[in-house]
Amino acid sequence: MKRLEKKHSLAIRWFHWVNFPVLFVMVWSGILIYWANDVYRIGIGSWTLFKFFPPAFYEKFSLAFRLADGMAWHFVFAWIFGINGLLYVLYLLFSGEWRQLFPRRETLREAVQVVLHDLRIRKTPLPRAKFNGAQRIAYTGVILMGFGSLLTGLAIYKPVQTAGILPFLSLSLWGATGYEISRFVHFWLTIGFCGFFLIHVAQVAKAGWNNFRAMITGYEIVPAETESPVESPAATRV
Repeated sequence: MKRLEKKHSLAIRWFHWVNFPVLFVMVWSGILIYWANDVYRIGIGSWTLFKFFPPAFYEKFSLAFRLADGMAWHFVFAWIFGINGLLYVLYLLFSGEWRQLFPRRETLREAVQVVLHDLRIRKTPLPRAKFNGAQRIAYTGVILMGFGSLLTGLAIYKPVQTAGILPFLSLSLWGATGYEISRFVHFWLTIGFCGFFLIHVAQVAKAGWNNFRAMITGYEIVPAETESPVESPAATRV
């Protein structure tokens, strides 16, 4: 016998699915802006292993010479991204769901166990929970990354006007100005979001349809004898 068990609230699902297309547009429009001054690369000294991004990349996806388009889309969707993120954090705090999402004292140890299990080094089944240790760290990290992206994005959009409220703009590190540092951090946070997205999709595919369905309907199917990872589940036998 199996049963339907409540896993995600309607609010959480809305915040999740609104953020998905918004973040896609933010990354796409950010690349349009970055094209005008694509300074970052991976390399040592004058030797370059990889440049962000090769000319063929811009040509293949028609991303060149569209700075104005990129700025317009980016700044409009930044409002949606910021408001959606703020409402999400407020919901976590006032609903009490932060207790199931934010890291605890034992989270790092649990995260190591999850990684070892995914690498098939650790054979012991993981304890059932709404969010495991690795997810707690990753999802909390994404919230912090979003906050950092908004601050650094504001700094590079209006560096003169925001210098009084964003003190890091007055910093100087290894010859780089606060503006250059903000742009560097903003760029690598974006790369971080892309990396998170790829890992997230891979983990969802690995977890299977039941896990994906829970983010659409709010419910997942669990064995009847399994204890709920949520504090007050709404369950129906099927």
